[in-house]
Formats: sequence, structure tokens, C-alpha cells
Amino acid sequence: MPDWTYGLAALGWPDGVAWPRRNSAPARIATVHGSIAEACVVDPGRETGWVRHGGVRLGGSLAVTPVAGDWTVLSGDEVVEVLPRRTSLTRPSPSGRGVQTLAANVDTVVVTVPVDRGLNQRMVERLTVMAWDSGGRPVLALTKCDACADVPEAISAAESLVPGVEVVATSSVTGGGVERLRELMAPGTTATLLGASGAGKTSLLNVLGDRDERVAAVARDGEGRHTTTTRRLHPLTGGGVLIDLPGIRALDVSAGREAITDVFSEITELARRCRFADCSHEHEPGCAVRQAVASGRIPKRRLDAWDALHRQLAHEARKHDPVARAAEKAKWKAVSKEIRRRERG
Repeated sequence: MPDWTYGLAALGWPDGVAWPRRNSAPARIATVHGSIAEACVVDPGRETGWVRHGGVRLGGSLAVTPVAGDWTVLSGDEVVEVLPRRTSLTRPSPSGRGVQTLAANVDTVVVTVPVDRGLNQRMVERLTVMAWDSGGRPVLALTKCDACADVPEAISAAESLVPGVEVVATSSVTGGGVERLRELMAPGTTATLLGASGAGKTSLLNVLGDRDERVAAVARDGEGRHTTTTRRLHPLTGGGVLIDLPGIRALDVSAGREAITDVFSEITELARRCRFADCSHEHEPGCAVRQAVASGRIPKRRLDAWDALHRQLAHEARKHDPVARAAEKAKWKAVSKEIRRRERG
């Protein structure tokens, strides 16, 4: 059997894990265009250990549609099997139905947030929730630090928003923080850059991968334009793999409650001291969380952000649960009926 070890590591396969399809050459999806994909196929005869194979067809009997990062089995130029995903980065589908998988088998999710115009706290919290929910390790990269007036203050503010998450101050201009990111993208690992348009993801990709991808200017209001228009996997020269994603415009989140717990750990800890186990932290007596807000121990905006995320998750759940959707509709119908009764009375 061919020795695929070197090629597997170069494409992000975990070290020490055997390829499960012994008689089929490994291939990893680089990008997908409808029913056609590009794949990196492990080839022991190549100096790099792999060769990019364009124009691979997606088989009609696949259990899931592959995305960038998926490990697959090829038969000729057709993808005939998608291996189970270890992790997956998702968001609510733009169609409003279900979730959309952005990348698969990601070990490290590098949340990229620019600080040249101040730190966007809501963006930090919501993107980090997405990162935790993926099953990968979140790392927060503060970008454009060369244009930040107070980098230590930005780091301190970021660390308070995402307890337990490593924060790396970076600059594609000075190279600050780049070596630390390279350490996180070692051979046998896969990372992805998650951030809004204009966050500096493409500039980081260029520095990390010795590439020259096009970078668009950012508008005066800080809104970026999409220079990355498709999800694409890039093997890095120093080892490891990086999946580049288009900028996230809508900060809607599809995540489990455990991911919110990880980001808002101070609220989770305080909630254990509430009088009622199912306290919503809105109006119940003996709420330790509201007491902490009133005393200034935690900022009110943190509780507001926590509440907004839980409300969004509940809304997403109702959209896909006919029973819950009917119950919500009946509740608001009763509220409207009561309002009309009072107006008449």
C-alpha cells in the first residue's frame, strides 16, 4: 500500500491517525462550485505529497454535499464518499431553512476582528460563539494593530469578552503576531479565518501563506468589501492548512447553548447562585445575575448580549419546530386579543 503519511500531514490530517480507507487514495476538498469541486489528492510521488485535482465531479449518491475541508474518496474524477466530519463551522442558512456548513474538519478557528477603529464587542462575542460551537479551538486575532491607538487596552478588553480564549495582537504590515499564528497552524492541523468583510483576513492569508491575494479598500464607515467570494482551502508553505472564508456580514448565530456558556462564563457562574434553577435573569426574585449587574460587577451590555443570543437561538428553533412555532403564534394571538379587549373596555 502507498505511504500517504507525508501527504496526509501536508493536507491537515491529524498526526498518528490512520487513513480509514486503506485501498482508496485520500483527497481533501479545496473548494466547491455547484456539482464540480477542486480536490487536493494525496500522491506519494509528488514532492509536496499531494496534487491539486480540478474538475472533480460530485457523485449523485453522496450523503452530504462536501464543503471546503471535507475528506473524501475519489473513484477516477468522481467523489464517491465524504468521510464523517470531526468538526464543522456553521451559520444559519441564508435561505432561512436549516444551517449552512462553511468549513469542515477545522482544528482552530481564528476569529479576526480589526481594532483600527475600536473593538466591536458584539462581533467578538458572536463570532467566538460560532467558533466554540464548531468543535474547534477558538483563537481571537486582533487585526490592524499597527493602526490602533492603544493595543494593550484592546487586548485587555477582548480578553474580558471571551474568557479562556487566547488573544493574539496581529498586523500584516509589521508582522506582529504572525509567528504565533503560524505555530497554531502546524502540519497535521487545519485552521480557518472567521471575520467580517474588511477585517483583514486576506492580508493575514497573504502573510501566512506567502501569497498575493487581492485586498480591497475599506469604506469610511469601516464596512469592507468581499475580496474572498468563495470558501477555499490553502495548504501553507510551513505546513498545515488554512481555509479562507468570505466575510460574514450578518452576525446571526446557529449554535448550541454550550457555546454561549463558554463565551459568557461569568454569567454562567453567577446563574448557579440564582434562587430558581430556570431563572431567565429578567424579573425573578433572588436573581444573582441581575444583582451583579446592579452592583457593577458585570456590565449590563454583557447580560443584554447573552439574552439576545438566547432569544435568537429560541427563534431559530421555533422556525424548524412546528409545535413550538404554533405555540408562539398562539401566545401572541392571545396577547393581541387581550390588548384589543382592554382598548374596548
